[in-house]
Formats: sequence, C-alpha cells, structure tokens
Amino acid sequence: MIETSTESCSAALSEGERILACRTSDTPRQQSSMLAPFIQEVLAEAGLSARDLDAVAVSEGPGSYTGLRVGVSTAKGVCFGAGKPLIGVDTLRILALQAEGSFHRIIPMIDARRMEVYAAVFDGNAEKLGDTAAVILDADSFREELDGGSVLFIGTGVEKFQAVCRHPNACFQPCMPNASFMLKPSLEALQKKEFKDVAYFEPFYLKEFVAGVTKRSAL
Repeated sequence: MIETSTESCSAALSEGERILACRTSDTPRQQSSMLAPFIQEVLAEAGLSARDLDAVAVSEGPGSYTGLRVGVSTAKGVCFGAGKPLIGVDTLRILALQAEGSFHRIIPMIDARRMEVYAAVFDGNAEKLGDTAAVILDADSFREELDGGSVLFIGTGVEKFQAVCRHPNACFQPCMPNASFMLKPSLEALQKKEFKDVAYFEPFYLKEFVAGVTKRSAL
C-alpha cells in the first residue's frame, strides 16, 4: 500500500487484516527519493518479493499533484513488473479511517490554496456520504453537519478551519494520511476484484494542475 498524496510518504505491507511492515516519513517533498526504498524495506522485512503480492494499492487523491504522480507511477511500475492488479483508494477515506474517537460525522480535509481545502463528509464509521469537493472555508462552513452533532475535522487542512470555526461541536485532528490505514478499503476492493486499468489509471486531482510562471520566465 502506497500513500504520497500530501507532503508525507508512506508504504505498508499487509497479510489478511494484519499490517506486517510500514515505513513513514513526514519530510516534505521527498516522495520520489524515499518511496522505492520504503517498498523494498517492507518487502524485505516480511521476506517477500513483489511477485508474492496479491495486488498493489495506491492513494488516488485528491492531494498534491506531484505527490500523487509519484505514488501512482511507482505503483504502476510495481504492477507492470510483477504482473499484479492495481487498487485505488480515496485519500479522504484514508484520513476518515484515522479518526480517533466517536463522532456523528467525520470530515477529512486536504490542504489546497489559501483558505481552500479538498473535503468530503463521512459518517462515524468512515463511510462516505457525499462527493469530494473543493471548499473555500469560512466561519459558516459545514454548519449543517455541526448543528447535527459532534464533527471531527481531520487532515492537513484542518488548521485553516480551526482558525475560523467557533462551533462547540467541532473537533480537530491535524494529521497526514498514512498507508497503514489503507488496509480496510484495499481488502474490500481485493475481495470484490475492483481493480484499476494499470495502463490508463490516473490520480484524482479534483483540479487541473497549473504550473507557476516565474518573473524570469515571463520576460
């Protein structure tokens, strides 16, 4: 299982419902240099090779354009090389599964630009209730969910909302998604044989990538 949708990087190996090995780094923008060694390390720790895998799961977004590209291209490489199927896992569900405590609603948030986040609403069991959307945060964001009971905001974008939200039902858990929490959705997809087309699968960016233009290049 591979997770690179934010600034962190993690890889995990599982057998059944048990995590055999996991590697994680929160060092920003190091996915391209750390991911391959992490994959080799978790396989070596379990005494396995890529050909022993049943499938390869990757966090499919939304998230960082560069991070998602690194994760998906690496996952595809393993799948092609070992002849294994590919599973895509919603990044926001990974965060919802990392929730600590019991809540009426869980709302994972991935940091975007300025006061914008990528978010979706999940129930207390981390089951998705609506579509993923780009949300510009203000003091009244998610008012309906907050009026209905306790809500956990979790992920890399929650500090933005914590700065403006004063609702008594709001709880906040800043964190990055981690590959070890991909186990449940990965097993569900494996059992249902819900695999991605390795050749054509693309990450879910939600928004198109726009390259920055420096003053020097604009001259």
